[in-house]
Amino acid sequence: MLSALICLGLLAAPASQLVLLGTGTPNADPDRSGPAVAVVVNGQPYLVDFGPGVVRRAAAAARKGVTALAVSNLKTAFATHLHSDHTAGLPDLILTPAVLDRHAPLELYGPKGIKDMARHILAAYRQDLQVRIKGDEKGDPRAYLVNAHEYREGIIYKDANVTVKAFLVKHGEWREAYALRFETPDRTIVISGDTIPNDNIVKACSGCDILLHEVYSVAGFKKRPPQWQTYHSRAHTSSVQLGEIANRAKPKLLVLYHQLLWSSNEQELMK
Repeated sequence: MLSALICLGLLAAPASQLVLLGTGTPNADPDRSGPAVAVVVNGQPYLVDFGPGVVRRAAAAARKGVTALAVSNLKTAFATHLHSDHTAGLPDLILTPAVLDRHAPLELYGPKGIKDMARHILAAYRQDLQVRIKGDEKGDPRAYLVNAHEYREGIIYKDANVTVKAFLVKHGEWREAYALRFETPDRTIVISGDTIPNDNIVKACSGCDILLHEVYSVAGFKKRPPQWQTYHSRAHTSSVQLGEIANRAKPKLLVLYHQLLWSSNEQELMK
């Protein structure tokens, strides 16, 4: 089984790294946390999606040497879309770093609806926030703030480390789902989010250094009930289709995540 925690960087002190914090799906696989990725540039982490387990996987990465992913550093996050398996870790991402010495708001970027999601989470935990901020803990009120930004296609974020561009993709019945392209000083990294085969992925990559793309197993797909076959063919990318995308996009490195294996295995997926 591939590790759910993989760090992809250059051999000599890379300016940028891609860290896979979770490669799973809605399936409750104990070996794969929910979809979550970190792009780390010059010691600054930028999260893409925040599935279940995101904060603990970041802490595990920090223990394994990616010190930028210390929980108190988790301050900037992007959602590719608002499916629950990609966002169920948001309460954890808002609250746990605030308890563990993050002294700044969470800067949160996502499609339309991310503001409502953040607002309702904070409302649900109102009593917890009051106790932690006004009680004996004397928590930093700044750490419990969320600055939520709703984005569309184009450049959605830029600082001294990264330029982030969003490209619309098609994911089932979602009106807004995006792939993200990170341009750093030494790498271009494209993260597909959830999508069927899409020309915008090819456009976004176009010889990029790393293409991180979702995938489902063709062998496993054939064993699924008809209604699930219909859904996945309209919402996700098969291993054969991904091979075709990669041949057109020509990334230097193709990495598979959000792996839907079902009763298949990684060997069948790669074949």
